[in-house]
Amino acid sequence: MALSKLEKRIRIKRRVRGKISGSSELPRLSVYKSNKEIYAQLIDDNSGKTLASASSREKGVDANGTKSEVSAAVGKAIAAKAIAAGIENIVFDRNGFVYHGRIKALADGAREGGLKF
Repeated sequence: MALSKLEKRIRIKRRVRGKISGSSELPRLSVYKSNKEIYAQLIDDNSGKTLASASSREKGVDANGTKSEVSAAVGKAIAAKAIAAGIENIVFDRNGFVYHGRIKALADGAREGGLKF
């Protein structure tokens, strides 16, 4: 029997998370997208803490435009928060989602904001 879309994403997520993890010097930028919103977190996996977060639901993020434009704005917002916290280099975790569309727009926005990965 074929796997559902969610089961495929979770399988990919587990495989990727076995290879990458974040630390306080090199945190993991984890991305989650729903049908309407997009969320990003900088995570230190050693201590299990979230260092910074941004989402399309925040007031500081411009939520006008297409979903890809909103994703790029979230990427710039997380980059600004990371730079303010003294973080420049990160590890990108696409969370099992295909690196295309909104995920790519968020990553490009984070790069424009000054993050390196």
